[in-house]
This record gives sequence, C-alpha cells and structure tokens, in this order.
Amino acid sequence: MSDICKKIFAIALISFIGFGIAACETANGFGRDVEDAGEAIQKGTD
Repeated sequence: MSDICKKIFAIALISFIGFGIAACETANGFGRDVEDAGEAIQKGTD
C-alpha cells in the first residue's frame, strides 16, 4: 500500500470510530429521554 492510501485509511478509520462513539451517546441520551417520559406518564396516572 502506498503512503497516501495508508493515510486515507487511517483518517477514515478514526472518523468511523468517532461517529460510532457519537451515535452511541445519542442513542444513550434518547434512551434516557424515553425512560424519563415513561416515568412522567406513570406519575401522572397515580
């Protein structure tokens, strides 16, 4: 592999890892929001 291909591959790999971490954080935050909404509904029915 040429040096340019290695650099492009490394940048792409780092980008995908970064996007993966960001997506996990977003999904985690969405899960907390849904859980909070469910708790609010339960409290409203009591």
